[in-house]
Amino acid sequence: MGAAEELKSARDLLIATRSDYAAARAGFRWPRPEHFNFALDWFDRIDPAREALRILRDDGTISTRRFGELAEASDRLANFLRAAGVRRGDRVLLMLGNCVPLWEALLALMKLGAVMIPASPLLSASDIDDRLVRAEIGFVIAAAEFTGRILLDGRVGVAVGDRVGGWLAFDDAASADRDFVADGATAAADPLLLYFTSGTTAKAKLVEHSHMSYPVGCLTTMYWIGLRPGDVHLNISSPGWAKHAWSCVFAPWLAEATVLALDQERFDPRFAIDALTREKVTTFCAPPTVWRLLVQQDLGARPPALRELVSAGEPLNPEVIAQVEAAWGLVIRDGYGQTETSALIANTPGQPIVAGSVGRPLPGFDMVLLDGDDAIDGAGEGELAVRLGADPDGRPVGVMAGYRIDGQLASLPGESYRTGDTVQRSVDGWYSFVGRNDDVFKSSDYRISPFELESVLIEHPAVAEAAVVESPDPIRAAVPKAFVALAAGYQPSAALAGDILAHARRLLGPFKRIRRIEFCELPKTISGKIRRIELRQREAARRAEGVEAEHEWSDEDLAS
Repeated sequence: MGAAEELKSARDLLIATRSDYAAARAGFRWPRPEHFNFALDWFDRIDPAREALRILRDDGTISTRRFGELAEASDRLANFLRAAGVRRGDRVLLMLGNCVPLWEALLALMKLGAVMIPASPLLSASDIDDRLVRAEIGFVIAAAEFTGRILLDGRVGVAVGDRVGGWLAFDDAASADRDFVADGATAAADPLLLYFTSGTTAKAKLVEHSHMSYPVGCLTTMYWIGLRPGDVHLNISSPGWAKHAWSCVFAPWLAEATVLALDQERFDPRFAIDALTREKVTTFCAPPTVWRLLVQQDLGARPPALRELVSAGEPLNPEVIAQVEAAWGLVIRDGYGQTETSALIANTPGQPIVAGSVGRPLPGFDMVLLDGDDAIDGAGEGELAVRLGADPDGRPVGVMAGYRIDGQLASLPGESYRTGDTVQRSVDGWYSFVGRNDDVFKSSDYRISPFELESVLIEHPAVAEAAVVESPDPIRAAVPKAFVALAAGYQPSAALAGDILAHARRLLGPFKRIRRIEFCELPKTISGKIRRIELRQREAARRAEGVEAEHEWSDEDLAS
């Protein structure tokens, strides 16, 4: 069986069992071809008349491309880039928004066997310099308006849009040869993607994925979303985030579905809600930050074509899930994965939803809870890990090759990949997120899960988003402090602070009592995750200096 046929067989099984979790787990086997190139062996074989990509802009204009059109454009671009010097294994930085050239470049670079480093348009010049050096990048493809932040310093640059001095013009690729011939078969284990992690706790790590680990590994992502051939899938994410590859490239195209993307300078929740109806979206994925913005709008009636709602990036607060279900009659299904993996655990289509749970392990993955280095049997709480040797045929496909450190690939050690996240597992095998290992803390010797406290805070109508971290305390060692971003129409005040803390006291046990609150804008990564490490560091520095923020109140302040 060829690579494409093996992939199609596994894909078809997951589609056929999309509502039968047990059958999917029992029947699924990872495809393991020796050679595989997603663009050449899969994408180019899809019906050329099918719609592959639809991009909706702020002004309402739309760009569409069929599979055949993208196949031809990427062939021409691959020939153009080859003439510019790009070869198999070369590192290429991609700094583009949601525009057609982004998808053309992704496919062209796959065909060449080059290694792609997607970067968010939000990166600063110093962020870009760091990536250029640490990832040993030799080529850059960037929107013309971003080129001023990029010092080529001998590298070859290709500008998309207006012509830029010293840069090749992307538009010139349209006149390159139509017929592309690869310089050899692509080894499935060859590197394809390098991602800089979000950096919520430390300096971003460099994650390496192969031509298998995301292109084939995202079969689990496709299964979790519930994608079918002919679907229109909208995913809200930045091209610099690994979730963009999950849900704007591999998962929908594995299902032969249409990728719908929004090209907006600033996310507009009203625009997104309207697009769900206007573009006949069937499956919709958004991170918690976006869902929290959406529920502040009038959701209106359920978009008629909408069938599946999912969320990933961080656990979604139950209050938000309840608001969407009340309006649309659909439950947002949480999924869990990392830049280092494809989707690992999720609430899958057609299965019961356990309140507060992120779901069960997806087909092809065997999960383990660790207490130190020891595995926990049955129910319990511990660090979540992926068993690497559970499958007799080899490690799960949807796990990274390893981290790139000082130019060398550090392969995963041991029998498990440790995620760094603390979770709880129920007797029935359902997993619930507790927090990043770095985020969970003790107060008066009680373990505190920030996510649990944040989920209570967000039930208050004035709270748009919240982050809870430890605040140093001379008596209890640390106490929970809430950093709160207010919903529209609310202003910081002592009265509001007292009302929010009273709300939390009514719903939380005494040992989980939030004793300090501050109203502010929450620091986030480029993918929208809250940087709790920055809040912890800020709070520790303030306590050491004995100063308080302008809009900060404590229990003691309010009592007096």
